[in-house]
Amino acid sequence: MILNLDNIVLLTELCRFSGAKIYPGRGIRFVRADSQVFLFVNSKCKRYFHNRLKPSKLTWTAMYRKQHKKDAAQEAVKKRRRATKKPYSRSIVGATLEVIQKRRTEKPEVRDAAREAALREIKERIKKTKDEKKAKKAEVMAKTQKTSGKGNVPKGAAPRGSKLGGGGKR
Repeated sequence: MILNLDNIVLLTELCRFSGAKIYPGRGIRFVRADSQVFLFVNSKCKRYFHNRLKPSKLTWTAMYRKQHKKDAAQEAVKKRRRATKKPYSRSIVGATLEVIQKRRTEKPEVRDAAREAALREIKERIKKTKDEKKAKKAEVMAKTQKTSGKGNVPKGAAPRGSKLGGGGKR
């Protein structure tokens, strides 16, 4: 942690046991065999650490105070409320906001009736196009039968074999 006191910058560190601030020129540095560095404020913290006491069980350590919610004033400052999002309605492509609001307010029975009417209208349109296609097809068939007539094929001539597969005799 860096502390700025009237143009003087102090690099402070925290005690590994008590959680207290260690100012430059103070504290005890302990390097374990696995090259891990521990900083202690004083010999009392160092002694408790080596005796394997738990800092959460000693009332004067920062860990105890945090676990037992003793520093409520500091934590209250940190808590911030998120801004709640207000519901905002926008128009969708193809429908204005007024149309959407109108649809929302109408009753489900009215909505269902409108949907059924729309489906019925679509089915009628499809049926009409199918009937028109059938009528056109019937006209085309009638014209082809009139033009083709019976005179094109002689009476005694019959096809010799099938043109597609090997079903004929040799």
